[in-house]
Amino acid sequence: MEEDFPSLTSTIRKITKTDGTIVNFEPQKIAKAIYNAASNVGIENTTKALTIAKEIISQLELNFHEKTPTTPLTTEEVNNTLERVLMENGEVQVAKAYILYRHKKSEEQERRAFILGEWDPAENLLFSNQALKILEKRYLLKDKDGQLLETPKGMLQRVAKNIAEADKYYGANKEEVKETEEKFYQMMAELRFLPNSPTLMNADTKVQQLSSCFVLPIEDTMQGIFGSLKDAALIHQRGSGTGFAFSRLRPKGDSVKDNFGVAAGTVDFLRVYDTALNAIKQGGVRKGANMAVLRVDHPDIIRFIESKRDKQSLHNFNISVGITDRFMKAVEGDKEYYLVNPRTDSYVGRLRAKDVFSLIVHNAWKTGDPGLIFLDEINRKHPAKNLGEIETTNQCGEAPLLPYEGCVLGSLNLNAFFLPETKSINWDKLKETVHLAVHFLDNVIDMNSYPRKNIEEQTKKTRKFGLGFMGFADILIKLKVKYDSEEGLKTADELMDFIKEAAYEKSQQLANKRGPCPAWKGSDHEKAGRKMRNMTCLSISPTGTISILADASSGCEPLFAISYQKTVFGNTEFLHVDKEFENVAKENEFYTPELVRKVARMGTIQECKEIPKESRDIFVTSQDISPQWHIKMQATLQKHVDNSISKTINFPSTASIKDVEEAYMLAWQSKCKGLTIYRDGSYEDQVMNIG
Repeated sequence: MEEDFPSLTSTIRKITKTDGTIVNFEPQKIAKAIYNAASNVGIENTTKALTIAKEIISQLELNFHEKTPTTPLTTEEVNNTLERVLMENGEVQVAKAYILYRHKKSEEQERRAFILGEWDPAENLLFSNQALKILEKRYLLKDKDGQLLETPKGMLQRVAKNIAEADKYYGANKEEVKETEEKFYQMMAELRFLPNSPTLMNADTKVQQLSSCFVLPIEDTMQGIFGSLKDAALIHQRGSGTGFAFSRLRPKGDSVKDNFGVAAGTVDFLRVYDTALNAIKQGGVRKGANMAVLRVDHPDIIRFIESKRDKQSLHNFNISVGITDRFMKAVEGDKEYYLVNPRTDSYVGRLRAKDVFSLIVHNAWKTGDPGLIFLDEINRKHPAKNLGEIETTNQCGEAPLLPYEGCVLGSLNLNAFFLPETKSINWDKLKETVHLAVHFLDNVIDMNSYPRKNIEEQTKKTRKFGLGFMGFADILIKLKVKYDSEEGLKTADELMDFIKEAAYEKSQQLANKRGPCPAWKGSDHEKAGRKMRNMTCLSISPTGTISILADASSGCEPLFAISYQKTVFGNTEFLHVDKEFENVAKENEFYTPELVRKVARMGTIQECKEIPKESRDIFVTSQDISPQWHIKMQATLQKHVDNSISKTINFPSTASIKDVEEAYMLAWQSKCKGLTIYRDGSYEDQVMNIG
């Protein structure tokens, strides 16, 4: 609480504020500012604050006596003098506290003015300055001249109103729909949950494409190849991504019966897709995201593995090899395996499995591609295996889907469920939010606009969605649990099991009220006696942009770095410093501007001996963690995730090819459904950079 100070006198009459307005100079405010700054570092001394304030006023009168009412003293001049006098009086801690206060106040002023102009600052809700910039650039609706039509609050109200409308299809009256709308809005406004970006951008617009991702088949005909390319173009134009399996295409050099020619092969058609989709940006603001998968037993597999080796090709595609158990067992036993021509379904050659695996590993070490997708594990665990075989995933790997399926995604912000008083998780609030999020995501499936009728039919047959989380690294830090530890695995296991049980419980409630999804008959869920509205409910996504909106760490990943630079929209850069680290550093009195600069250069704090060991243990980054612990964490979470997990092992630049090989082998042995690695510095223009 601010201390009451006696009036101080000064010959200075006016002062110019930062916004240019001229107001009366109130010298007692200087004493209050010093007192408050001192209080923040545990020093409460009214007399000292008054003494220093008088010295500052004297220096201001001495140094700025030439100022006149028409060119008065500025707040910047007052602040600079205040900081200098504090330092000269040996009050270094107080000076630092005041500088920090000024910085926060400046940020808040910028935040209030940002985006909304003269609108009520409350319209910004809980979004950070960084989030507001992203919302303005990408999410908030604009008119044809680029002028904003809504505030952040208005955006969430638009989304909540639109998604709640689906309740009408199941007999809800106007009051019940309004109640659902308010619950959806509060859940998002409190940043407990956010849906995928297409839902935020497109709900209640002419576009109304709300799904994050679709999987399109590529049949081995010209009509099939270019028909799917056309569908993909429409999907990208409306703000979503796509996954493709190229495994049905005949290999390069194979016969083409109609004209006695030879086939171009999978990689040539993959390049056609890349070139065409490069011309279309998702929602008009980012390059399209795609996944291309080719089975390891396809005759074109070597060309596919090496298709991004030059680091110039296929920038719009993630590529992954569809791995089989037979292939991995051949690697373990150093045996050959057969290649199969998909046109004839016949063996056309053999390769040494270890050689192919080595080629995969070497290219991943060099470029980050290809990743691996373990097809047999995916299909073993798919509850609707009676509908056919899954051949590929969505663009980031967290949603294995059947041909023509779409999937809507959403993420819980685990930070919102932390109880600081007891250093524990608010399980009741988490369960309530999971139930509401499942309701929300099931509604999205009905409110979505689909690019093709068969996509709508297949998606509504299974009604899959992927509820996951972000802020996992944050919550571990708040709980003081080391990511790469047995306690970390135990926490992950308990958390994901709880979310799955709550999600399944709500899906069964919806099934009883709205009916199970059409694919339920004959599914593993029916055999287990679970009447499910949704065939799958869980995915852990990378949560790239929405984790920035929620001010949370990404997905299930550890901290990428304590401080790093992130590029969004291809050219906009943000400097990120982990806020929890700043808080702990200040609480434990090892925070200094010099330390922050040092950490920003290094990314990690493990070599900073001035930081206590207990803090270094908690604030581990992705590159501090061994591949084995990355995979242990992924495998632990995967036990409770009925879709899949988008997980990347971020290796340091010094990682060896052997490190990558061991990681890929361990991922298969641990029953993961897929894995991606990235070695720092593989690309000069990588999205996140340390230093």
